[in-house]
Amino acid sequence: MTTPSRAVSGGEDADEESVRDGDRGVEVRPATRADLLAVYRIEKSVFAQPWPFAAFEKLLDAPAFLVADGGEAELSVGADGVAAGDVLGYVVGDVTPNHGRDIGHVKDIAVRPDAQGDGLGRRLLRESLRELAVAGATVVKLEVRESNHRAQTLYADEGFEPARRIPRYYADGEPAFVMALDLGSWAGG
Repeated sequence: MTTPSRAVSGGEDADEESVRDGDRGVEVRPATRADLLAVYRIEKSVFAQPWPFAAFEKLLDAPAFLVADGGEAELSVGADGVAAGDVLGYVVGDVTPNHGRDIGHVKDIAVRPDAQGDGLGRRLLRESLRELAVAGATVVKLEVRESNHRAQTLYADEGFEPARRIPRYYADGEPAFVMALDLGSWAGG
């Protein structure tokens, strides 16, 4: 199944990341099957064209499927009247073998609307890059909506560079920019 990748739902200020994020006691950890419903609910709340639940199930073992877990204190109630749970955001990334220069792919990243602006998107992105490097990736790519300047800024701040533009990439016809990052340069920076 080919599912268009996402752009983070909010760019955050790197200088504030560790202070504001750390104060919340947020742990970034591998996603588990028990997290999938919360991940799917965030997906639906952030994106107009959400991935299906089955896409997350299929990628559960991906090396960089991570969640930001806020712990017991983050049990706000969603619009549907159900507690949102502990998951504040997630990132999905995998690795494709490529003749000794494996390619990481950040496929989807989002932060729950009530948790945006606290540096979680940046933290999830950075943690996914570390996990993709451990899994053997030397380069990481992602796709981002042409109109999502906030996400493009976040990615550029982390060292991603535009590689090409894909017309009509998303189901609604919007183009995407493919952005790429050399993990060796990123880790050294």
